[in-house]
Amino acid sequence: MNIRLKFTTNKKMKEMNHENQIQIELTEDVAQGTYANLAIITHSSSEFVLDFIRIVPGVPKAKVKSRVILAPEHAKRLMLALNDNINQYERLHGAIDIENPVGDFTPVGGDA
Repeated sequence: MNIRLKFTTNKKMKEMNHENQIQIELTEDVAQGTYANLAIITHSSSEFVLDFIRIVPGVPKAKVKSRVILAPEHAKRLMLALNDNINQYERLHGAIDIENPVGDFTPVGGDA
């Protein structure tokens, strides 16, 4: 079976033909999610690699918690869908401030 996944916006999702929908299973452990406060994106000519990392204050070593590898076309669709969702969020909740640092990750015993 050849399945092609497509990232879409909420608006486009409502317009989709219900006959062509794929049922997607979300297991309980995946539904819990994984928290990340840093993402590193790299790419080659054939793929984009998104590493999601959790940095813990006071711990000098961070771990990659999840890695997602996408074809360039899917990476662009993800970017457009994320942009659409951020715009919707900001209309409801106000602008997201990215001028301030995410948090204080000074190692324990560092400068006060």
